[in-house]
Amino acid sequence: MEYGSIFIKLIAGFIGLWVMTRLLGKKEISALTPFDFISAVILGDLVGETIYEEKHSVLMLLFTLAVWTVLSILFEKVTQHIRKLRKPLEGEPEILIRDGKVDLEKLRRNNLDFEQLRMMLRAKDTFSINEVAYAIYETNGSLSLLKKPSYEPATREELQIPAREVQLPQSLIESGEIRYTALESLGKNKSWLMQELRKSGYPDPASVAYAELNEEGELCVVESVRQQAKPGEV
Repeated sequence: MEYGSIFIKLIAGFIGLWVMTRLLGKKEISALTPFDFISAVILGDLVGETIYEEKHSVLMLLFTLAVWTVLSILFEKVTQHIRKLRKPLEGEPEILIRDGKVDLEKLRRNNLDFEQLRMMLRAKDTFSINEVAYAIYETNGSLSLLKKPSYEPATREELQIPAREVQLPQSLIESGEIRYTALESLGKNKSWLMQELRKSGYPDPASVAYAELNEEGELCVVESVRQQAKPGEV
């Protein structure tokens, strides 16, 4: 098969998949349902076969992507707007632990054993089933937890600690380059940043790999690899 034909098909497939992704919207890997995962695998197989088959043209590749995109969008719209079909098409969350008691029937129905349940709990920083009041097995295979009150971390309100204003940490230096837009959004300037850097022992921004102003108003600095290297090391 001619390399030029493969090249054109790869470009068409790349652009087509990008357009399809934009149309379907953003979705994290962890949020994919089993159907989403299988759909992506089948789509990849269809595109791969179309690209490397001589008898399949670029138009056939684009047609394949277009049909699959339309079907995917229709499926999303149907499950969003017709609630009666949402359960049979996508399934529904299952409560595996209710009021601290494991539902053995639902555990078996979802083909789970206790070791798998404990593994999912550990992924949520929970090392004992006894800590859990409710555990919900989501349709994407993840586990959502509600811990018993005695195992929940204390809140500021419970400890009677005054709440403070919450703000996002801002990146001020990346790879030695100052981000002036971030400084302006904070009402700061380069002089203030240089002063803070000198306080931390970094007189030159080029020696900084990363620096951010955290929610406490403190400048956190990560020095560059060259600065960390000892004299004489390459």
